Amino acid sequence: MLIPRRSRTCRTRPSLLARGDQSNAAIAGQSTPRRKLANVGSVQQAQLQSEQTTQVVAASGVSRRYGEGDTAVTALNDVSVEIERGKLTAVMGPSGSGKSTLMHILAGLDRPTEGSVLIDGIDITQLGDDALTRLRRDKIGFVFQFFNLLPMLTARENILLPMSIAGREPDPQWFDTVIDETGLRDRLTHRPAELSGGQQQRVAIARALLSRPAVLFADEPTGNLDSTASDEILQLLRRSVDSVGQTVVMVTHDPIAAAIADRILFLSDGRIVKDIGRSTEDQIVDAMKGLGG
Repeated sequence: MLIPRRSRTCRTRPSLLARGDQSNAAIAGQSTPRRKLANVGSVQQAQLQSEQTTQVVAASGVSRRYGEGDTAVTALNDVSVEIERGKLTAVMGPSGSGKSTLMHILAGLDRPTEGSVLIDGIDITQLGDDALTRLRRDKIGFVFQFFNLLPMLTARENILLPMSIAGREPDPQWFDTVIDETGLRDRLTHRPAELSGGQQQRVAIARALLSRPAVLFADEPTGNLDSTASDEILQLLRRSVDSVGQTVVMVTHDPIAAAIADRILFLSDGRIVKDIGRSTEDQIVDAMKGLGG
């Protein structure tokens, strides 16, 4: 049963996700052959160390400037933050606050002008482009506002595409678990044009979850959906955290979406200005006051 739109607190239920076996993350559109990561030292040692820490992502002194001289724009200004493993963190702020830039840098989609970012104990700011591409494939899942599905492929093919590119076979039991949890069993042969917006986003989430990333980044995952589909997507993200400890970082402008998070970061003018725990929709709206949004 869906939670009412305006008075929602996230309800959890026993989830099929708990049955899944862990594998590595993948993302569509990356065709680099699978090899050992270059320029990262001992990846196995870093992974063992990361298992003993509570942080899956750690940024230190991160700044990002675009342009030079008088025309330079500072999108992030000396930001330090740690993202706790197995939690859902929301990132909020008015337009131009730096929230999308922060997500892109934490996810290795952009490089900071200054500072460092560690994912699972690996300093991604020290990686070359090829090694960074492989790390994103192995460690990170992505869910975007506009789904990023290939229109000529079926839902099943879109879900499997990242692993196919990487030359891997999914774990059959985990694949069935993800498909059942996302409610896509009867939609696997449909192409994106034959799916609703909510169904397309569920395909995107299934694609991101299939290889069990260290961290899943969701950029406005409900921004293109109606309220009913939004509720379904948010509950699905919440269950992925509660059932199997998936780490999720979600950029959103919506207090209703942020209300499912364990922690909410508020950005303004490229800085984190507020950092609060789980909150109601009204508390989030109050926290947004004075930030320009």
